[in-house]
Amino acid sequence: MSLKRLLLPAAITAAVMTSFSPVAISQAQAASSIVETRAAGINQHYADIAEAVFADSLAAAQELQKAINTFLDAPTDANLKAARAAWVDSRIPYQQSEVYRFGNAIVDDWEGKVNAWPLDEGLIDYVDGTSYGTESDINAWYSANIIANPILNIGGKQVDASTIDKQLLTETLHEIDGVEANVATGYHAIEFLLWGQDLNGTKPGAGDRPATDFDPQNCSNGNCERRRAYLKAATDLLIDDLTEMADNWKQGGAARQQLAAKGDLGGLATITTGMGSLSYGELAGERTKLGLMLHDPEEEHDCFSDNTHWSHFYDALGIRNAYLGEYTRIDGSQVKGPSLSALTQATDPALDQKMREHLDLTQAAAQAMVDAAAHGETFDVLIAAGNTEGNAKVQAFVDALTAQTQVLEEVMATLGIADVELEGSDSLDNPSAVLGG
Repeated sequence: MSLKRLLLPAAITAAVMTSFSPVAISQAQAASSIVETRAAGINQHYADIAEAVFADSLAAAQELQKAINTFLDAPTDANLKAARAAWVDSRIPYQQSEVYRFGNAIVDDWEGKVNAWPLDEGLIDYVDGTSYGTESDINAWYSANIIANPILNIGGKQVDASTIDKQLLTETLHEIDGVEANVATGYHAIEFLLWGQDLNGTKPGAGDRPATDFDPQNCSNGNCERRRAYLKAATDLLIDDLTEMADNWKQGGAARQQLAAKGDLGGLATITTGMGSLSYGELAGERTKLGLMLHDPEEEHDCFSDNTHWSHFYDALGIRNAYLGEYTRIDGSQVKGPSLSALTQATDPALDQKMREHLDLTQAAAQAMVDAAAHGETFDVLIAAGNTEGNAKVQAFVDALTAQTQVLEEVMATLGIADVELEGSDSLDNPSAVLGG
């Protein structure tokens, strides 16, 4: 992944070139005055939405925890299905929170504990050796299988995993040896445990782990007690981590304090940095274009559950929420207030309309992937080599995200938000580096 300054310098240069006009100077002064008057309210409401979306993420994860506990108490097919459904539901608010990354260091530094991907799942549990392999040149723990091995000695490092608990996962296993793919915690570790590997490649079908993998009385694939302990520890950790971030956004919380310390324009820069970096480098690039270029289902964000279409949809919706100052809570109530949209409309109505239209186009492109998934063409199927129509749907989403980021940069220039770096991606900025050309 690379950092790249996109079109913002050019936009600022264009603004400077026109600033010699008295009319342009007058317009710039008026815009600056509007920004100064409204920025504080926008930043405050941005934090209010964060408080709501992280509180909802925690509440949804608590429902997931209940469903998993019910499943562990009675490991039936029906209860496994219910736990999987609760996992999918828990992604709805969480993905809308990701727009708070990049601009807010407190979120970005924390995010790796809850949503890191892709993961080398052989660290955690059994895998299919034919498709997964047995070793990796860059990860000594690629197939360690902690669930099956209470004591491990790899590369001179001994790990006592006789007790699988939160401490083992966080202090020993997560990113062990500094390898980011050694993901031991968070949504995707839980996802892998609930679904197992997706062995269908770019054909329809998600993971299909049997419920008996967690049934000590009728145990399949061995180590059921340890697998149960891992699932419980990972789920409890998710609650701990989401509680931490929900608290950070409450009144007086650390995240609100950090945002306020940046000042009014600094707060607006934080909002737009999160929007632009998620839109371009992360979502358009790392999570979408990369998998499309390689036609590789291993680059799929929710690769075990085949839920990627919804995760992308709600990531895009989170960007839209941040611009419009709106968020629909899981109970159906709405959080609305001062917004970047209203600020842009007050300074340049045509530009605000343009931004809104591009956000709508992005959401429509995301909806097209959701609709395709409803007919069996999930993200891994859409990116398959030779699926021309499916590839086009995914590329349309990438193009819409890229275009909306460019318009966002126009908004930033108009509002006087300068010196902002947006996240880039080699898949968009340097494709030959990805393809080895």
